Amino acid sequence: MTPPYVTALERSRIPARDVTARTFTDARTVSKDLLVHFEKTQDEGKEPTESLWTSFADGRVRLRIDNSCPQTPITVHQMFKESLEKYGSLNALASKKNGKWEKITFSEYYCLSRKAAKSFLKLGLERFHSVGILGFNSPEWFISAVGTVFAGGIVTGIYTTNSPEACHYIAHDSKTNIMVVENQKQLDKIMQIWNRLPHLKAVVLYKDSMPERRPNLYTMEEFLELGDDITDAALDDVINSQKPNQCCVLIYTSGTTGKPKGAMLSHDNITWTSAHCSRAGDMQPAEIQQESIVSYLPLSHIAAQIYDLWTGIKWGEQVYFAEPDALKGSLINTLKEVQPTSHMGVPRVWEKIMEKLKDASAQSGFMKKKMLSWAMSVSLERNLNCSSSDLKLFWTRLADYLVLAKIRNALGFSCCQKHFCGAAPLNTETLNFFLGLNITLYEAYGMSETTGPHCLSGPYIYRQHSCGKPVPGCKVKLVNEDTEGNGEICFWGRTVFMGYLNMKDKTKEAFDEDGWLHSGDLGKLDKDGFLYVTGRIKDLIITAGGENVPPIPIEDAVKKELPIVSNAMVIGDKKKFLSMLLTLKSVLDPNTSDPTDILTEQARDFCQRTGSKATTVSEIVATRDRAIYQAIQEGIDKVNMSATNRVHCIQKWIVLPRDFSISGGELDLLTCRWRISFPEQ
Repeated sequence: MTPPYVTALERSRIPARDVTARTFTDARTVSKDLLVHFEKTQDEGKEPTESLWTSFADGRVRLRIDNSCPQTPITVHQMFKESLEKYGSLNALASKKNGKWEKITFSEYYCLSRKAAKSFLKLGLERFHSVGILGFNSPEWFISAVGTVFAGGIVTGIYTTNSPEACHYIAHDSKTNIMVVENQKQLDKIMQIWNRLPHLKAVVLYKDSMPERRPNLYTMEEFLELGDDITDAALDDVINSQKPNQCCVLIYTSGTTGKPKGAMLSHDNITWTSAHCSRAGDMQPAEIQQESIVSYLPLSHIAAQIYDLWTGIKWGEQVYFAEPDALKGSLINTLKEVQPTSHMGVPRVWEKIMEKLKDASAQSGFMKKKMLSWAMSVSLERNLNCSSSDLKLFWTRLADYLVLAKIRNALGFSCCQKHFCGAAPLNTETLNFFLGLNITLYEAYGMSETTGPHCLSGPYIYRQHSCGKPVPGCKVKLVNEDTEGNGEICFWGRTVFMGYLNMKDKTKEAFDEDGWLHSGDLGKLDKDGFLYVTGRIKDLIITAGGENVPPIPIEDAVKKELPIVSNAMVIGDKKKFLSMLLTLKSVLDPNTSDPTDILTEQARDFCQRTGSKATTVSEIVATRDRAIYQAIQEGIDKVNMSATNRVHCIQKWIVLPRDFSISGGELDLLTCRWRISFPEQ
């Protein structure tokens, strides 16, 4: 089946490759009604004065421009036009159809985005109302998003795992005019709630065939032809009226601590972050080296959207789209085919890669195990200690040549120069494992409210366990520091969002009187300006004795000491002492990603080393396996010996019969700590 965006290109009157030079004289005149509607809505709700924040979709804000970031603000369209002049003939988007990669250039991408914008206007997209996109990453997702912005709307991504009610909340809150959905499964959700969405005018289906003809329901192919009678002059009027300090993207928080909040991001938030944060991470402009990346994480999350979509436009990157089951196992196959130059993953993605490699190693022969262990230990020592010894350098290169390079090739990382990790803290075990493969994971730190990364590590800015430094032009300060230097992390800069949609009180709470955004996270700054995130204010456990205990370092220490442990959760608020809930590493169901009862290879190895023959979680818990329980106690004793004081020691613990999961609801509690919004897919 030919993709609808390809069909639309073929049907265009003028070839897409001529888009930068074409004059739009052949389109029919736009209706007077549309012009009247546009003139009426473009200035509605304009605030008389511009403050640093707003809670209105049509509001404007005063940009945080100072001497450290004086670059002229631009809109998304201006950013795309600048890139079009430089990268128009380069491939921009690649998706697999019938086993072959189909690619479109930046010129074709721009042409299709304009076609989408016209069709949105034809369907009645109102200024500062949203287009909801509900589907897996694809060219259609990108084209719909860019077309929405060109048409003066607001891009609103919705998680594919959302229930119909969760979709309803977001669509209603953002005044969604058009919904773009991937397949029948997502369409069914919208059909259930359509009659309760007064602003919803049409739905576009972009992957599956139409199940049956219904009013205001279109295929992507039909949709892209709807706007043919909208003139280019009319679209340009909409585009040229847009200002950098107006909203163009909505990112909804996970809602684990209440109703989801729509973080409003301006054109300047998107264009400035795309330019400067990516360069801090050493992403290269295409005139130097065209970066290739794989898009697979949910685009409704700011980390994936800024990395895949907007930065891709800014620097002329080639974006390859993974299969929808990427996080269930197919990602590695895509990486091996694409061989990206840069890759970004959340900690769980890196952990899954680590676990699979450990399982594969456990099943390999004696010599292969020994070779891998030797090579990784040599590489880890070199990367941790940065020794300049000629002998150590020789052994490191030999180990890399004989063993590690082959593993990186098998993972699809032969050409990968930069490996990023964001959205949650990375534990030491994972960090060191990849250093052992000669892969440095560069951590980023930020929030939806900072357009993604506000602090970033990279090849030239790196310190282990740190999330780097504020990107150039951005600032961080700590308030209410304790005796150990831990304070609340606050942000300032062009990354900082406009405010929460329709939530004036929540928006005011987020900022102090000087306009600094308060994160709610605890952190430390070292003498060189590197930031270390140490916890979250709301996560501090206050014992019955009034002692403040940050749980994250204790939990990480236990997981490092006990490789059989999957999750460790400290409890003890208002209690006399700390206790801990433990879960064991188990194989995930490939279809649901839910934990099964079967222990992983790594967990079974741990059991064998302790003298246990257990192969399932239930065996260990039901019999309180003496060998395993003794090993766990010994591990916790070691962690307690390193505790700051006795209050930080774990006095009691229990092993739960099942690992934490999204479906079980346990991860909702954990994820609110670190603002993780990536559902397990």
